[in-house]
Amino acid sequence: MQKQNPTSLLPALVVASYGKRYDVEVEDGTQISCVTRGKKSDLACGDRIKIRMTSDNEGVVENILPRTSLLYRSNEYRRKLLAANVTQIVIVIAASPSFYEDLVNRCLIAAEAAGIQALILLNKSDLPETAAALQRLTLYRSLGYPVETLSALQDASQLRPFLRGHSSVLVGQSGMGKSTLVNALLPDANSRTQEISAVLDSGKHTTTSARLYHLDDESTLIDSPGLQEFGLNHLGSDEMEHAFVEFRPYLGKCRFNNCRHVKEPDCAVLNAIRDGKISQIRLESYQKLLAELA
Repeated sequence: MQKQNPTSLLPALVVASYGKRYDVEVEDGTQISCVTRGKKSDLACGDRIKIRMTSDNEGVVENILPRTSLLYRSNEYRRKLLAANVTQIVIVIAASPSFYEDLVNRCLIAAEAAGIQALILLNKSDLPETAAALQRLTLYRSLGYPVETLSALQDASQLRPFLRGHSSVLVGQSGMGKSTLVNALLPDANSRTQEISAVLDSGKHTTTSARLYHLDDESTLIDSPGLQEFGLNHLGSDEMEHAFVEFRPYLGKCRFNNCRHVKEPDCAVLNAIRDGKISQIRLESYQKLLAELA
């Protein structure tokens, strides 16, 4: 990297986050280590920023540029940023270890609320349990969410057309094969794969920080740490109901303006459930999330 005037600000891209320290990439592709000013750290992988160099290979973040999107999870105490400026969330699941349908729903709701398109990717398609897992995903296909299958260990190239032109983030439970997928798409990424714990039926955490990779000149991929939960406390009840895409035709048609679709009379959503137009599984997911907000 050419020597810069210490008073000038450089545009940069956050490519990895480690708590309060970040790897950022400047325009010529050089990566340097940066910190933020003060104690508060509110940067996400994918953020576009302005930095000031403090030495030949270190800098400090001065500005965060406006974001086009922000994916994060939250509970009643804090929020955890996952990725910024992404256009697509790829929810990676597998038949083994078994995936949590509640987590899939939460990822979809977070994507809808953030205005990010979603793709459900069933990895490890060579496993005998895959057919049953695909059957469970029929509901999401019926809602318009694309569902794709592959085996990252055998051939991950079929995913490339779905990533092209996007800034994508991989999310999912530990052990679903996200890091294996990154290794298959980018052999030089050196992203450690995960050892499956058959006893716990879950994966051991190995990806502990988000990292951004360049697939080509117009496509990026962020690998995020494995999730065991996805809190959505940052959403209001109105945002929550609108994030359930199948609810939208019925919103505003209930008898009561403040209907929460739990047990109110003449609720358009509950009537749609009764008529088989909305899945009981999704209603239960919505009501569980609503109870958490309360």
